Amino acid sequence: MQTERPIQRIIVGAAIVENGLVLACARADPPEVAGRWEFPGGKVEPGETEVEALIRECVEELGVQVDVGVRVGEDVPLAHGRAILKVYLATLVDGARPQRLEHAELRWLSAAQLYDVDWLPADAPIVAALERHLG
Repeated sequence: MQTERPIQRIIVGAAIVENGLVLACARADPPEVAGRWEFPGGKVEPGETEVEALIRECVEELGVQVDVGVRVGEDVPLAHGRAILKVYLATLVDGARPQRLEHAELRWLSAAQLYDVDWLPADAPIVAALERHLG
């Protein structure tokens, strides 16, 4: 008997870059990760492309429209392989300014400041790959 592999859930993240800085977001909840830093994003819903999900998540979490660019880094396995994180470069559209709708804090970080915050384990591998994309 063959065992079916569970379908992997895709989580997308946006490395929003502007003027050589990347936007980092501090989680407000759940309590076990509150105060740790991540790239904004979330789950790809059924019927959505990864890009569509990322655009929707940036509107929901930050109140901004983004243009989604190339992938940054490799797939990051999550939840014991039941999900993967894919992070994309993104830019703000029409001079929009991110708002703190779901996060405790927002910070723009330079390449030299990338390691000044406590990144969530899933986002940490992306940070090194991101350095070359910052001024």
